[in-house]
Amino acid sequence: MNEYIFALDIGTRSVVGLILEQTDEHYKLIDYVMQEHEERSMLDGQIHDVVAVAKVIHQVKEKLELKHTIKLTKVCVAAAGRALKTKRTTITKNIEQHPLIEKEDILFLELSAVQQAQHDLALEEADNLSTHYYCVGYSVIQYKLDNDIIGSLIDQQGSKAEVEIIATFLPKVVVESLLSALQRADLEMEALTLEPIAAINVLIPTSMRRLNVALVDIGAGTSDIALTDSGTIAAYGMVPRAGDEITEAISDHYLLDFKEAERVKKEITGNNESIITDILGFEEKILFDELAQAIDGAIEKLADAIAQEILELNTKAPKAVMLVGGGSLTPNLTIKLAEKLQLPVNRVAIRGTDAIPNLKFSAEVPAGPAFITPIGIAIAAKQNPVHYISVTVNDRAVRLFDMKQLTVGDCLLAAGIHIDKLYGRPGMAYIISFNGQSITLPGTYGKAPSILLNGQPITIEEPIKHGDILHVEKGENGKNPIVTIEELVGEVNTFTVYLNERKQYVKPSIEVNGVKSNLDYVLKDHDKVNVIESKTVEDFLIKHNRQDILTELYTFKIYIDGEVKELSDFSTKLLVNGKVAKNKTVLQPGNKIEVVNRQVPTIGNVLHALSIELDQSMSITYNGEPILLNKQTIRVFQQNKERDIDDLLYHGDKLELRSTEETGFIFQDIFRHISIDLSKVKGSVDIKKNGKPTTFFEPLEPNDEITIN
Repeated sequence: MNEYIFALDIGTRSVVGLILEQTDEHYKLIDYVMQEHEERSMLDGQIHDVVAVAKVIHQVKEKLELKHTIKLTKVCVAAAGRALKTKRTTITKNIEQHPLIEKEDILFLELSAVQQAQHDLALEEADNLSTHYYCVGYSVIQYKLDNDIIGSLIDQQGSKAEVEIIATFLPKVVVESLLSALQRADLEMEALTLEPIAAINVLIPTSMRRLNVALVDIGAGTSDIALTDSGTIAAYGMVPRAGDEITEAISDHYLLDFKEAERVKKEITGNNESIITDILGFEEKILFDELAQAIDGAIEKLADAIAQEILELNTKAPKAVMLVGGGSLTPNLTIKLAEKLQLPVNRVAIRGTDAIPNLKFSAEVPAGPAFITPIGIAIAAKQNPVHYISVTVNDRAVRLFDMKQLTVGDCLLAAGIHIDKLYGRPGMAYIISFNGQSITLPGTYGKAPSILLNGQPITIEEPIKHGDILHVEKGENGKNPIVTIEELVGEVNTFTVYLNERKQYVKPSIEVNGVKSNLDYVLKDHDKVNVIESKTVEDFLIKHNRQDILTELYTFKIYIDGEVKELSDFSTKLLVNGKVAKNKTVLQPGNKIEVVNRQVPTIGNVLHALSIELDQSMSITYNGEPILLNKQTIRVFQQNKERDIDDLLYHGDKLELRSTEETGFIFQDIFRHISIDLSKVKGSVDIKKNGKPTTFFEPLEPNDEITIN
């Protein structure tokens, strides 16, 4: 049994209604009716006067019903391409602490970009508070990692991930105005499509959509654009320039009213010439080439607008461009469009109804591209209808505009759930000081959100259907870092040394905020950790509470007549493996440390060590025997008290050396070293120096010969 399809193309200047018969193998156009609007009830493809448009729809419907004695109750229609909004948006995510590991992570990033595009669109449309936009699709333009373009972000390591998308939106008012106009004409919407899809479905079958092709439907008020690539319809767009701008250019140049200019445009397109009568009553015959030259500026602007939109949507020139709609017959438009897209002229072509496969005609249809879209609406609305579906998201009903295979991600967008807030936040990082250096201890990653579809866990790319129930829970937040000192510093170096033959262990000491701690201490934010290694003898003695040794390791000093004298012979000595060591000597495993205590010296010991002599001596001969004469010439005082050379001397003592008045030796000094019993002496005493008589006060010289008889 054959099925009849009633379709309406509700355009800016006219409404076209047609009846199509569908068989198993082909479609047949039974009849059509075209009627222009009496008033400017539509502007750029959008219904502005629902009552007036409904009246024209009703008239078209009645004519077809009367002619074919049938009752039309359901109709296929298309939403205007003008209503489509596209937003190109880039979103960036810091991935230093949270790399994108799964495809799910990438999808969340893409959906975040779509939400950003939706937000940007809402700001642009802020003046029209009643407009609510549905996202009906998006395409990824490119991914970037640290500002470099990259094919995939999965498992990539870097600082910054970036995705750029083009999202397409449709306002709710478009559908609502269509529904209202149809209801007034006693019609029920059987199926809905988009005008760009209508033409592309009949001219570019699925098998051809792997090619990057642009289809442009140039009507009266708008030029709708659709692009195919990689097997799908990749993008939609619209420019608010079309046939009316060409008509207005003809009107301005030849002084014609708008209706007359429209007539001339159609006539000269088909006949290559036309007779015009301007508003002053002058009649003139014009040719196609003359008209093309006269309105070249308007054609240039139209071609430029279309080319720019194609490049914006496609990011490059497509392989080919198909033109449909009455406005595609604009003179030289294909040539100019090819130039602007840098395509060969034969890659930009006008397509007519003869290009629609498996289509037969019972009624005579005007030749050319004007009827591509009406026929496409009938076929596409049945093949790819657009429906509303209702889904429950977190116990709230959400309605979606179903013009593609909807996924969980689409539901989240429609429900206004912030994609970027679904992931659990990473745990707070701690910043600690380790031996004076700032170190960051990262927290654990936040977990992915939990998404249940009809009670079963799924991913956001899972398809959904009418009546599905979604439940979304935010992922758990990451935890703060739990790190011990041992995990931070690893193994500590411990070895053995010997102090005065006792075994001791050398290992680092650990302080946290100035207090001794252990390796199992769990670090907190802003902790100051110091690991103090006992590298030197001094470090070791301090750690083992033997500062007393360090205090005794000073160099023995005294002051003589205000001048400091250092004597290492009387200092405590520190030996490592039998050799004198210093405080900063680095310890090695097995070292033997010894402390040799100092001896307390006498004044005589110290002065001797300093080569300071208190006595003066001289050798002479007495009665043929050698004698060493000796006498003290320097006296030692401490705090003005004379000291003996056998007195003990301590570190830091201050001595003063004073010379005696006696200098040199005289004859009588020998009596300190010889003994004469004068009581036994009888007669005179003969005293001689070097064989010559002398006196007791005669100065002596070294090696003098003294005789006393």
